[in-house]
Amino acid sequence: MQICELAIYPIKACRGISLSTAEVTPKGFLWDREFMITDRAGKFLTQRQYPQLALIEVKIEAEKITLSAASYPTIEFTATIIGEEINVEVWRDRLIAIDQGDKVANWLQSVLKTSHPLRLVRQSPRYIRPINPHYTTRENAPVSFADGYPFLITNTASLAELNHRLEEIYPDRSQNVPMNRFRPNIVIESDRPFLEDEWKVLQIGEVVFDLVKPCSRCIVTTTDQISAQRNELREPLKTLGTFRHFEKEGILFGENAIPRSPGQIKRGDTVQNLTN
Repeated sequence: MQICELAIYPIKACRGISLSTAEVTPKGFLWDREFMITDRAGKFLTQRQYPQLALIEVKIEAEKITLSAASYPTIEFTATIIGEEINVEVWRDRLIAIDQGDKVANWLQSVLKTSHPLRLVRQSPRYIRPINPHYTTRENAPVSFADGYPFLITNTASLAELNHRLEEIYPDRSQNVPMNRFRPNIVIESDRPFLEDEWKVLQIGEVVFDLVKPCSRCIVTTTDQISAQRNELREPLKTLGTFRHFEKEGILFGENAIPRSPGQIKRGDTVQNLTN
């Protein structure tokens, strides 16, 4: 097995950036989900409410962030950790984040075509957002603004199996999907579907990862990550639910993971299964 794709999503819910080499930090890849968009009350927004977030492209050069979207002027801003501190909410977690200013907030409000005020916030280095203690491998293990865990790992063979089942229903392959529907950080190339169900510990390059919880999937998987169009047939979620629905966990695809140490991994790295 080896790594075939690496990706970060600097602004939660916006378009991802493909990488050839990525720096592993305790809370995720460097820059991954470092920022998120909130409403006026500080509650996080995602493609669940605004599928058009998939249209926003993000580029990073040092601390300079460039955002672009079709039919809108490109905007640049300098990421800051010394701006106004505000209270924000992501799922059940409430924490302090750093507001990134009116200019980018107004641009986002225009792109999302909403009359409701929005803010872009950055995670503050002064406040740890801890992983759910029921699944963490150590006390106060940190996570970014990701849904709950530092890394999401998927398997190419699992996607191939899903697409095979979609082709049985839709022989014209009109409903086949790419891996970006699942917004993973690490994609492992293998020849066995859902082998990840058996993984507990993986070594990738110089970094060991504990796989702590399967990932339950939602309506975001039905959103085309290039066009932002939502699938009217609720595919691939509907078909995935016919064979990957579990009573307590929901519809599962991919595994959430926590790194044991910082390091660097790259496309082509060998993946070793260290599970006993």
